[in-house]
Amino acid sequence: MPNAQYLAVLYMILSMVSYQISASFAKQLFTVLDPLSVTILRLCFAAVIVCLMFRSWRILKRLPFLKWRDLLCYSVALCIMNVLFYMSLGKLPQGIAVGLEFIGPLGLALLSIQRRSDYVWVLLAIAGIALMVPWGQTAGADFSVTGAACALGAGLCWAFYIYFGQKVVHQNIGMHALTIAITLSALTLLPIGLYRNAPALLETQYWGKALAIAILATAIPYALDLKALKQLNKLSYGTLSSLSPALAALTGLVLLGEQIGLLQWAALFCVMIASIGVTLKSSKDQSAATS
Repeated sequence: MPNAQYLAVLYMILSMVSYQISASFAKQLFTVLDPLSVTILRLCFAAVIVCLMFRSWRILKRLPFLKWRDLLCYSVALCIMNVLFYMSLGKLPQGIAVGLEFIGPLGLALLSIQRRSDYVWVLLAIAGIALMVPWGQTAGADFSVTGAACALGAGLCWAFYIYFGQKVVHQNIGMHALTIAITLSALTLLPIGLYRNAPALLETQYWGKALAIAILATAIPYALDLKALKQLNKLSYGTLSSLSPALAALTGLVLLGEQIGLLQWAALFCVMIASIGVTLKSSKDQSAATS
């Protein structure tokens, strides 16, 4: 592998670590703010960050001519995904929340399976979900059925985010679509947050932490991903992305002291192997189709 590709792999890993650190910081902020308020603060700061990063004011003249149905669906998916994920983070260990959420995009990929031999990835994903839940301790402090439902709901929204994102791509507005989606999400949630808990959102002492979370979850990952994608193909990118649940568990362990059991580590391993397998299968199918 050339040095440029090794560097691209490093960029990808740093991108995922940055995002998981942001999730850990957000979870620490949950001790003084509710998950919805943290989500709103992060999205508000992220909207400003991505607008500046991509100079999205250049898209203003094209707004009346965009296909808003797909853009709105894309925005709704992003909005609900963020809310549900942060709600799950407030109730579950970080590694378990990310592992359950990862089922969404994995499930979307599994829907493309046509050969019986590929159903091994379905079984691995199902095994991952089953092992991730400590069935004998579902009433314990370390596991919440509500949190698990929120994480799976966030995963479903992630799948819709990918699906409508592929449609939005055809509008040729690039990363401006992300600016629009984050901005609409922030503007939609802000009135709700102000009605529910205005003092929390207007308390400036939390803004610094929220800004740091937005930078770690938005500016750094997107910048590193753009650098990585210059050298990595979709196969490599998809395979490396499968490391997210394990990195989330490690980040939760280091920054939050969250311990997860041996079976739950096995669950994360099953989900990651299923994701890698689906990525490899998709790459082979595309190669066969083009040859």
